[in-house]
Amino acid sequence: MNQQQRIKLISHQSRAYNEGIVEYINSQWVFFNDETDEASPLEEFINQEVELYRGNRWRSGILLDDGGVKLSKEIVYLFDQEEVKIRKHVQFSFGRLLEELHDDSFFQFIMTLNSLDFSIYDCIYGYNQLTFLREQKNKSGVNFFIFDNGETICSVQHHFVYSTNAHDRFEFTLNTGKRIVIEKLNK
Repeated sequence: MNQQQRIKLISHQSRAYNEGIVEYINSQWVFFNDETDEASPLEEFINQEVELYRGNRWRSGILLDDGGVKLSKEIVYLFDQEEVKIRKHVQFSFGRLLEELHDDSFFQFIMTLNSLDFSIYDCIYGYNQLTFLREQKNKSGVNFFIFDNGETICSVQHHFVYSTNAHDRFEFTLNTGKRIVIEKLNK
């Protein structure tokens, strides 16, 4: 699995966007999140990936100042009450783990998480012990992550031993009592 395949797998994750509408109120653009009903100044999302529904399809671009969106070949401007999707960020310590995992472990982890109806964007808490062991040659420990998909909670413990070989063990436990354990030995 190369970097391009990783990016493709990540880009096809569910719940990757906050969806809502934008309104121009008191000379300021405001984003209203459909899921949480929260309002946020759109300026909080400047230089982030957004999608606009134009021409009967979603068009991806980067949010600019003053309601502009840079699409691939043009800059367009938002309309009041327009539907918008704003890409979510992966929780920081979890994102670091994804970067550090060997390809096979990465793939098995993502596929198992997805099979339980969770997305990488559902991570609400993360502790990555590997971050503190970067300079060590031999590493072992446990990382903890909590996922919430709006219906179910999943706790993931990632037990790792990285020395001559890399050994990853993921224990997925749902609040329903369901458990899955996967292990991967990478050379």
